[in-house]
Amino acid sequence: MSKELLKKIERVLEEKVRPELGGHEGDIEAVSFEDGVLKVRFLGKCSNCPSATLTLESVVASAVREAAPEVREVVLVTGVSDETWSMAKEILKQRREQRENRD
Repeated sequence: MSKELLKKIERVLEEKVRPELGGHEGDIEAVSFEDGVLKVRFLGKCSNCPSATLTLESVVASAVREAAPEVREVVLVTGVSDETWSMAKEILKQRREQRENRD
């Protein structure tokens, strides 16, 4: 991804997309850009939201394509992000410690 295009995409994500997702305690990261396809991942509470596909098209793709016509398609990368894995591990660790303190 060229530096100039990356800056355009990041500016759009910061100014238009993140405020929308932030209202739902979510975020977004650009994963990769190749052959006109931008891959993104939702983070936080947006990472496994049932409305993710709708949000991708109505919020993310429209804003990105408007600002960066080089982006022909925006694709949502699904699966668990490193952030989500870290959160899950921390929750499990806290629960284990709570159980041990009760015993």
